[in-house]
Amino acid sequence: MKILIADDEALALNRLKRMLNTLGYDDVTQADNPTDALEAVKESPFDLVLLDINMPEMSGLELGYELRYHQKDLAIIFQTAYNEHALKAYDIGAVGYLVKPFSIEQLKESMERVKQESISDKAFRLMSKNGENYYLFKPEDIYYVKADLSEVMLRSVKGFSYYAHKISDLEKLLEGHDFKRIHRSYLININKIKEMETIEQSKLRFSFQDIGDQIESSKDGAKAFRNTFSM
Repeated sequence: MKILIADDEALALNRLKRMLNTLGYDDVTQADNPTDALEAVKESPFDLVLLDINMPEMSGLELGYELRYHQKDLAIIFQTAYNEHALKAYDIGAVGYLVKPFSIEQLKESMERVKQESISDKAFRLMSKNGENYYLFKPEDIYYVKADLSEVMLRSVKGFSYYAHKISDLEKLLEGHDFKRIHRSYLININKIKEMETIEQSKLRFSFQDIGDQIESSKDGAKAFRNTFSM
């Protein structure tokens, strides 16, 4: 297992490396700041990163989001002296959360969880952000996608959150997950559709299960949608 550890405190960083070595993990790269951690992941993929939450320049939570942007399957364990960030950590998709000072037994349990996750959970995920909140969504959690300049907004039961890709890129990523392009600015999850109605110029207006949103197709988008499902 290839591991990256990031902590701005040298003593904590060295202690963590010794503990990992004791547990039999020898391929460990150290970073004492968020910039170096991010550069390391850009240069080479890792199986796991252990991040301290309280670091200068960029918090571990923000860094976790950035790292998952560059490597979607990266497993993350957060470590901190406080447990108040646990909810946000798990929203990012963390497989572990260690409160300092943690024991080698606690670290071992988290490492075993990483192994189990890598075996049992291969599902595709999208990580998005809204302010200080981070979300990890399965495609089926998303009602529709809306283009917003060079990014997109994902609509879920939690509201809107941003995903840093163009809608054309996301359309490719979501192939095979029942999303259809109905407008240059919209992708919709066909499994979330509640009703459709024809409006002016043969366009379609869509409403969705469990949320009150309505969106309208373009004329060409409506034609393509009808052709997809015509007998």
